[in-house]
Amino acid sequence: MDTNHYKHLNQFFIVGINYKKTDASIRGQFAINNDQYEALLATAKSNGLGELFVLSTCNRTEVYGFAHHAGQLIQLLCSQTIGSAETFSQLAYVKNGCAAIEHLYSVAAGLDSQILGDYEIVGQIKIASKFAKDRGFVGAFTERLLNSVLQSSKLVKNNTELSGGTVSVSFAAVQYIRNLVANPSEKNILLLGVGKIGRNTCKNLVDYIGTTNITLINRSPEKAAELAAELGLKSAPIADLKAEIEQSDIILVATNAAEPTILKEHLEGGSNKLIIDLSIPYNVADDAQALPNVHLVNVDELSKLKDETLKKREAEVPKAKAIIAECMTEFEDWQQMRRHAPLLKAAKLKMKELHNNPEYLSCVHGCSKEAEARIQRVINDMASKIRVKNGGACHYFEAINKFMTSGAAQS
Repeated sequence: MDTNHYKHLNQFFIVGINYKKTDASIRGQFAINNDQYEALLATAKSNGLGELFVLSTCNRTEVYGFAHHAGQLIQLLCSQTIGSAETFSQLAYVKNGCAAIEHLYSVAAGLDSQILGDYEIVGQIKIASKFAKDRGFVGAFTERLLNSVLQSSKLVKNNTELSGGTVSVSFAAVQYIRNLVANPSEKNILLLGVGKIGRNTCKNLVDYIGTTNITLINRSPEKAAELAAELGLKSAPIADLKAEIEQSDIILVATNAAEPTILKEHLEGGSNKLIIDLSIPYNVADDAQALPNVHLVNVDELSKLKDETLKKREAEVPKAKAIIAECMTEFEDWQQMRRHAPLLKAAKLKMKELHNNPEYLSCVHGCSKEAEARIQRVINDMASKIRVKNGGACHYFEAINKFMTSGAAQS
């Protein structure tokens, strides 16, 4: 599958839903796990779509890629979700060209996060794009774009206070516990899932609540055991889930499984539980949430927490946007020159052809190395003029003429 050939910028789309128009229950209908992602890319290939990636987090599900029209990407996504294309289309935002690219820059910088400046999104973009790249769905355009986006995000983080302080979904969960629960360090805490968000949440529990009274359970038990050993915690196998739930006062869920992990039968008749569900889709069953002994909080509720840190971050938004604008300009310059790459290549080949022509050689002197240098100088000049004046064929003929006359001048 050749994904490296040039595609026009206007064919680059982003289709997505996020927290701004949908709650967590709706977003859960369009969340994509790795198995669904694998099937989605296989379907994309059979449909002739060769360059795309999917970003699916607790706050958003977005497809970035090349297509003839946005509907192709919507249908592709919804072919693997329980949510319908009709529902998605009603709630979705669709952007293409420069607007789609700017959206990705904003997402990576944390400007579009549910908690402003949340830097966890960068790791999620890297994972999502690597998954697609490993399967041949990241071509030259998308790779260059992602590199620029990630560099822009790094510049924003290093040169502004947009991500300053400690505010993220994982920290908001800990903050919620501290505000609601008396003596939280004395409570039995169970954490399900030790992926990126789970690990961050776990470390925040240890650092800010000052407790090691935490048990970790993960679908891959070795990952839970490794983190438990690192932080001095306990781990348990998934087979002991019901028993661990019964013994717990506070439960945090970061499993992102396709089906609920915590069921009504796990909680019914038990002691009072505070459950914080960081997963999309929800990993606590609906009927379990309604039990009188359960107090459940989800990511949307956590993201409403405001403090002085967020006010300081809001003041940094103009600086972040200025950095993004500069990085976008550099990318657009590259993209513009890439569009003229065939013309520049043709001019270079023509000059080499002329240089090797016996009639031309009889008029000029100089070795092939000098000719190569002269050709490259002419090509660089041609590229600069195209960048400034956005010409085409006129610069091609001008370059050929310049090469011919410069050769004659040296004879």
